[in-house]
Amino acid sequence: MEMPVDKPSLDLPRKPGVYLFTREDERVMYVGKATDIKSRVSSYFSKNPDREMIPRLVAEADRVDFIVTKSPSEALILERQLIRRHKPRYNSRMKDDKSFPYIAITSHDLPRILYSRHPPEGSKRWGPFTDAGAAKKVVELLRRFFGIRDNRNNLPFGYIESDDPDDYRRRVRAIVSILDGDAGILIKGLQDEMDEHSKNLRYEAAARSRNMIASVNGTISEQAIHSRFYQDCDAIGFASTGDSGMVTILHAKDGVIEGQTEYPLIHRGDASESVSCVLVEHYSNRRPPKSILVPSQVGESVESWLSDLRGSRVEVKIPKRGDLAKLRSMADRNAEVLVRRSRRSSSGSLEQKAADDAAKLLGLDSLNHLVCFDMAQLQGVERVGASVVFRNGRPSKKEYRTYRVKTGANDDLRMMSEVVERWLKHQEEWPDMLLLDGGETHLSTIGEMLERRIPRGSFLLASLAKREETLHMDGMSPMVLDRRGRVLVHSRDEAHRFVNQYHRKRRSKGALKDPLEDIEGLGAKKIQSLLRHFGGRSGIEHASVEELKRAPGIGGEMAKRIRGHFHH
Repeated sequence: MEMPVDKPSLDLPRKPGVYLFTREDERVMYVGKATDIKSRVSSYFSKNPDREMIPRLVAEADRVDFIVTKSPSEALILERQLIRRHKPRYNSRMKDDKSFPYIAITSHDLPRILYSRHPPEGSKRWGPFTDAGAAKKVVELLRRFFGIRDNRNNLPFGYIESDDPDDYRRRVRAIVSILDGDAGILIKGLQDEMDEHSKNLRYEAAARSRNMIASVNGTISEQAIHSRFYQDCDAIGFASTGDSGMVTILHAKDGVIEGQTEYPLIHRGDASESVSCVLVEHYSNRRPPKSILVPSQVGESVESWLSDLRGSRVEVKIPKRGDLAKLRSMADRNAEVLVRRSRRSSSGSLEQKAADDAAKLLGLDSLNHLVCFDMAQLQGVERVGASVVFRNGRPSKKEYRTYRVKTGANDDLRMMSEVVERWLKHQEEWPDMLLLDGGETHLSTIGEMLERRIPRGSFLLASLAKREETLHMDGMSPMVLDRRGRVLVHSRDEAHRFVNQYHRKRRSKGALKDPLEDIEGLGAKKIQSLLRHFGGRSGIEHASVEELKRAPGIGGEMAKRIRGHFHH
């Protein structure tokens, strides 16, 4: 449903749901939730709006769309999904707008353990974890110590499985207990391992064991699902500087702090909205505690949703005095320290400044995750492509990828379309921008392919032509980049360097390759058999199909293929 943004003509329902302020070009500027859509949207047209951004939002939007839901709790979840999809300019949202990873135990007869941002249906899960590296180490450790299968149903290297399936299930129960907060068994094993290394003067190995203990402690303290330690009280802290925000969650029991989780986010001037955004992210897959201490009101819909998740009432309150108020203030102080540190580290980096300059130039919230593609071929031989990744303005070389074109495509457009489509299938998170080395035709061709594969607006697509460094994007005139676009030029040049390096490597391999290897199905053993039988390549080249069939290992079809190769 849609209508112009003009209060007298707004025909909105008095029902729960979400509303979207949208521009004529379909860009969603703001997503909100409401128990009563009509009443909430009407407040945006009052003479004294409760937020500074409201007059600008109303002036920029061309219509208000709405979606009715069954309940305010459903509206809360839908709001979160729409903010992730549209990345509205005026909404607070998680930094880089990416989901956080989980540790999951699958529901297979012989359960598997995995680390994923999208755990499979029916799995038992822990998280989300903001320290992804520590969570990965814990998965590796649990697999190594307890012999647990991975997502491909493989046992850890060197592990011999027992014939007794009950033994495997006992081990799975042990790691469930560990992930629920009882990590004593695992930590004791690591401490014994560290002591053994130290006793034998293997100090580097001892240090690795020590770091593993820190990872386990950090990860176990960060998660809360089914954990008896943190279900009494969580204290929420908030701090911001400019559009950088930080929400901290202190997990406490009987006044003793057991752990802390931090969520950096893009803050849009409304503390309640920023805190609500994080609460929905944090508790979506974990049981909330009995009491949550917040810095500002988060609304009845959030409190109702938390109570539904827990299965009993969750008290959400702003403590004014006493120990709970002190705990809440401590969460704020931690958030202030972290947001200042984050601001210093980002502003002190020349690479980050380049990413921020380009984001500002293009009207983006951030350009901290950039992927760039380029292709290379020489007279149709060794058709290859490559993608490079820039994180916070810096090359992330561990994420670089190369591709050999598998289809018969010879033109640059079809080759690039193929490799970008293959890249899509392996992504757990979308970049802020996908950049192509090319012009308007590259932009339209790849854009059409993406629209058939993924939701529109998942990320920004652009192409950069070498001629005058001209940037092309849908819905805007070609832009000749100045210094503010230097990170885009850098990534394009890096993609060009990397794909050419890979192309040279492939060409040099091809020069050393036996010409017989070009025949489909003819491997090294059969080539060796042919050379022995005919005494050299000349004999093979002049042999008839019947003569070729007499060579060991060469059947009728292969003989015809070899003959055809030399006498096409």
